[in-house]
Amino acid sequence: MIHAKTQYRLSSQDLEIILALVRGGTLAGAGERLAIDPSTVFRSVQRMEKGLGTRLFERSRMGYQPSELAQSLARHGELVEAQLDAARSAALLSPEQVAGTVRITSTDTVLHALVAPALRDLQASHPLLSYELDTGNELANLSRHEADIAVRATNRPPAHLVGKHVGPIRVALFAARGGKWKKANAGKAPWIAPDDALPEHPSVIWRKKNHPKVTPQFRVDSILSVAEMVALGLGVGILPQFLARQRNDLAQLGGVLDEAQTELWLLTHAESRHLRRVSTVFGHLSRSLILD
Repeated sequence: MIHAKTQYRLSSQDLEIILALVRGGTLAGAGERLAIDPSTVFRSVQRMEKGLGTRLFERSRMGYQPSELAQSLARHGELVEAQLDAARSAALLSPEQVAGTVRITSTDTVLHALVAPALRDLQASHPLLSYELDTGNELANLSRHEADIAVRATNRPPAHLVGKHVGPIRVALFAARGGKWKKANAGKAPWIAPDDALPEHPSVIWRKKNHPKVTPQFRVDSILSVAEMVALGLGVGILPQFLARQRNDLAQLGGVLDEAQTELWLLTHAESRHLRRVSTVFGHLSRSLILD
């Protein structure tokens, strides 16, 4: 049972532990982030909860779920973390140097076709920067402050994030170049699609509306997998033009599918966009990401 609040004084180390547990979700995950034993994390959380007189986390089989207070304290921990990063950078670097780790979240398609080539160019001018790259299909990791920058396809970027509109992601139907599937017989071809993994993806919605009788013969978990299987001649699939233009083994069947178009956004947090490491990478990506 949690008792009444005392005059407990939170420390920066307390905030660091709360932030690590919010990000890691488990004692082991938090311990790995902090390079300490999970039992130390457990005892620290118990001490804080006793001192504050309230629960910070609910324990379940899914891990440690943060309370509203824990989420608020984690945000304060992020501010402390950001300030420490900025202070360390200022103390160690000459004016032209930028260092630190930048966490970027994107889809595998956008990462391999757009972000990675841009980071290759940035690496030459800022070799002290390092990157944590996460691929997934949700903006949640940026909203939970698990990433510094997101490069996402969305028509409605969250209002609490700031960023730049990169441009429209235009898509079309593709087949293997030199294969047997042409525009004239595309309706009879096997389809490759991410129905189960991305049921709300614009390409899936467009196909179900315009080809309701088509059932994909191959269901995959990403658009990049669609491209690879289409290139092998296994069927047809809807792909973004920015991905297909980099390959010589794909042929476009027909025009752009306007109804399936989405917008690409480069996003970050208002409070972290001025951090040197984040602003350097964000600025470079804003100049380098080109869709057309």
